[in-house]
Amino acid sequence: MAVQPGSSFLDRTMQHLRKVWHGIGDSRSDDIELRPDLPDEDLPVLNDWLRACLKAEGGEIAARARTAKLGEAYLLLDDNGRRRFLLQLAEQFDCDDQAIEQAIDGWRGSVGLERQQARQQLQRTLEPSRLQLLRQFTELPEGVKFLVDMRAEMLRLRKAEPALAALEADLKRLLIHWFDIGLLRLEQISWHSSAELLEKLIAYEAVHAIQSWEDLKNRLDSDRRCFAFFHPNMPGEPLIFVEVALVNGLATSVQALLDEDAPILDLHQADTAIFYSISNAQPGLAGISFGNFLIKRVVGLLQREFSNLQQFATLSPVPGFSRWLAVQEDDSCKALHSQLVLPHWWQDADLAESLRGPLMQQAARYLAQARRGQRALDPVAHFHLSNGAEMAQLNWLADCSEKGLQQSAGLMVNYRYQLVQVEQNSERYLNHGEVCTSTLVSALLARP
Repeated sequence: MAVQPGSSFLDRTMQHLRKVWHGIGDSRSDDIELRPDLPDEDLPVLNDWLRACLKAEGGEIAARARTAKLGEAYLLLDDNGRRRFLLQLAEQFDCDDQAIEQAIDGWRGSVGLERQQARQQLQRTLEPSRLQLLRQFTELPEGVKFLVDMRAEMLRLRKAEPALAALEADLKRLLIHWFDIGLLRLEQISWHSSAELLEKLIAYEAVHAIQSWEDLKNRLDSDRRCFAFFHPNMPGEPLIFVEVALVNGLATSVQALLDEDAPILDLHQADTAIFYSISNAQPGLAGISFGNFLIKRVVGLLQREFSNLQQFATLSPVPGFSRWLAVQEDDSCKALHSQLVLPHWWQDADLAESLRGPLMQQAARYLAQARRGQRALDPVAHFHLSNGAEMAQLNWLADCSEKGLQQSAGLMVNYRYQLVQVEQNSERYLNHGEVCTSTLVSALLARP
């Protein structure tokens, strides 16, 4: 059973933020009274408070106090209340179309210095007033984390509430600016890191669930490494982290890699660094890429620490393979899929062996040839190929967990980072859709 921080973990985070902001707001502003579900009767109260925050009357301290009270009120709303709050922000504090038309007319009718001033006015008019409010939250303690979580809420609601799309896009642009890679700090996480950080590592692991504290301790042992990016304004919150195993040769089974009873490898004998889990820790930063920079930074650190490492590769899932196989129209794919729905098929040695060759071939086709536009259909494949990796090896029954069997028939793939070739591989893939494959994968693709 995986360790699940669950509601107690999230509640502590929210309670802490409310406590910090309540201290800011108490002596500087009145309370904002909103019921948890934000009924229609409360919307005028909310809108008045939003306008007061935008006016920033009373000086900087008073403005911070009002913004803190607004954030505290948001955190006290229930799911429906937050949805209604975000819709108000999106719909009532957008650009003023009439003001834009006037600014355009002013720009068209001006020349020289007046035209430059008119263009600046137009630029200001094109910026929604809500952006000013979002920026104000960054002046509060842990305000950046608040906005990251607010965007996560928008992403969850966006499909059902299209009106949130522009607000979400506004916030994404701000976050891209604030989370510039040059501002991020790379840190190693070890068993001696704080209990709070280790708890977050358990909570945020998205690829291979951490089953227990002993499992976590094993992943942080002497022949393992874990690194994470942090932002100065979110010092206790990993943005993305990678788990690495130091081994001999390409790893072919995640169960073997994570076996708590396996002997610890003498680090002088390790020749390969296997990146077996890369997890985005902040849903609100989805679409803001850090992973490619993380891998390259970690490779550099490991090269300096272990001169005996000869290759850097992943042991990666194939999350879309079973879903893709299920919708293929040719008879061979249909026959394979009909076998995969049989209970415990992988435990029938004869059946599993009969499926091995055909499934490996179809998986190679899926990874190297299935496309969404010019990019690989499989999201993990796209990530590593765009970073310049080579598709090195497919591994049979490499993940026999329930999740692994369900999403990829237990198959996993090694993507190898050959540092002298990554830039060239990346350029060919991104510009021409070319996938760099090893002779092993090429042989699978060449089968009739």
